[in-house]
Amino acid sequence: MTRAAPLSFGTAQVLRLGLVQACLGAVVVNTTSTLNRVMVVELALPALLPGLLVALHYLVQLARPRLGHGSDGAGRRTPWIAGGMAVLAGGGALAALATTWMAHDRTAGIALAVLAFVLIGLGVGAAGTALLVLLAQRVPAAQRAGAATTVWLMMILGFVLTAGLSGRLLDPYSPARLLAVSGGISLLALLVAAAALWRLEPPTAPARRAGTAAATAPRPAFRTALAAVWADGDARRFTVFVFISMLAYSAQDLILEPFAGMVHGYTPGQSTQLAGVQHGGVLLGMLAAALAGRRLAGRATGSLRAWTVGGCLASALAMAGLVMAGLVGMAWPLRLNVALLGVANGAFSIAAIGAMMALAGQGGGGREGVRMGLWGAAQALAFGLGGLTGALASDLSRRWLALPGEAYAAVFALEGLLFVVAAGLALRVAMPGSPAAAAPHSTGLSTQQVPA
Repeated sequence: MTRAAPLSFGTAQVLRLGLVQACLGAVVVNTTSTLNRVMVVELALPALLPGLLVALHYLVQLARPRLGHGSDGAGRRTPWIAGGMAVLAGGGALAALATTWMAHDRTAGIALAVLAFVLIGLGVGAAGTALLVLLAQRVPAAQRAGAATTVWLMMILGFVLTAGLSGRLLDPYSPARLLAVSGGISLLALLVAAAALWRLEPPTAPARRAGTAAATAPRPAFRTALAAVWADGDARRFTVFVFISMLAYSAQDLILEPFAGMVHGYTPGQSTQLAGVQHGGVLLGMLAAALAGRRLAGRATGSLRAWTVGGCLASALAMAGLVMAGLVGMAWPLRLNVALLGVANGAFSIAAIGAMMALAGQGGGGREGVRMGLWGAAQALAFGLGGLTGALASDLSRRWLALPGEAYAAVFALEGLLFVVAAGLALRVAMPGSPAAAAPHSTGLSTQQVPA
C-alpha cells in the first residue's frame, strides 16, 4: 500500500492549535511574571533569583532536538503536545507551591522551584516543538505565515488575559490565594488544551496505518539523526540565523525602558507605554507579513525569504535610529523609532517562523522534529542570553564611555550589526521550491517539499 497523505489543516484546526499555544502561554506568563513579582516584592528576595529560574527554563529547552526526535518516532504529534502540556501545568503549579514555601523555608522552596522550572522548560520544549512540526506538516505552504501569525497572536492573547485575570484574583495577596490562582490557571490550561487536541489527528499515524517500509524501518539513534540534520548546510545556516536574530531581538528587552528614562527623561509610566508601542508594532508587523504571504500565495517561498531578510534589515535600520536617539537625545522621535522597530521585528519573526515550517521537511528521513527542535533550542538559548547580554553590555559601555547616551548607542549599534549578519545568513538559506533548493546539496542529502 502507498503512504496516505495527511489531510491539510484548515482554519478550524489552526485555531485549535492556537488555543493550545494560548494555554501554553498562560502557564508560562504566570510563572515568569506573577511569581517573579511575588518573589521580589512580597518575599523581598533578590531579583537575581527569578532571573536565574527563568534562565534555567530556557537552558532546559536545549533538549528540544531530543524531544523532537521522540515525536518523530511516535508518528503522531498530539500525544507529545498533550504530554508536554501536562508536564508544563504540573511545573506551573509546583512553582507556585515553591514560591509560597520560600516564605517559611527558603532553601527547600528554592530547591523545589528549581525542579518546577526544569519541568516548565521540558513541557514548553515538548509541546512547542511538536506543535510547530504538526503545523509544518499539515498547513499548505501558502498559508503557513498566516497560520503562524494566528497561533502566535493567540499565544499573546493568552499572555494578556492571564496577566489581567491573575492580577485581579490575587488581590488582596495571600499564599493560599496564590496557590489557588496558579493551580487553577494550570488546571484550566491543561483541560482546554486537551479539549482542543481531541481527535485533531487520526488515532493511528498515516504511515503506520499504511504499513509501508518507511513505517517499519528501524528509527535511527538520536545522535545519528542530529548529525544528519547538522550536515545539511541550510539547516546549519538557519540554526545560526535563528540564534543571531533572536539574540538581537531579545537583547534590547531589558535596556530599552532604562534607556528611555535615563537619556530621554521618560517617567516609569511613559517608559511602560513605550513598551506597549513596541508590542503594538510587533503585532502590526506580524499581520503585514501574514497578509503578504496570502497575497503572494503563488510565490510563497520568495515572499518568506523577502520578508525574513527585509525584516532583519529594517530592524537594523531601526536600531541605527536608536543609535541616533542615544547620540541626539530628546530631540529624536523615540516613540516613532520604537514603533518602527516593533513592526520590523514582527515582520521578520513571523516570516522566520514560516520559513522554519517550510524547511522542517527538508532532507526527508522523518527528521522534522529534530530540525524544529534544533531551531527551538537555538531560539531558547538566544532568549536566555539576550537579556543578560544586553544588560551586561550596557553596564560595561557606561563604565567605558562618559555619557549614558553614547553607551546605549554602542549597544544598539552592536544589535543592529547582528541583524545585518542574520539577514545575510537568511539570504543564503535555500527555501523549498527555490532554484537553489531544487539542486542536490553538497552533503548528498535529498530535498523535498514539506507535505501539506
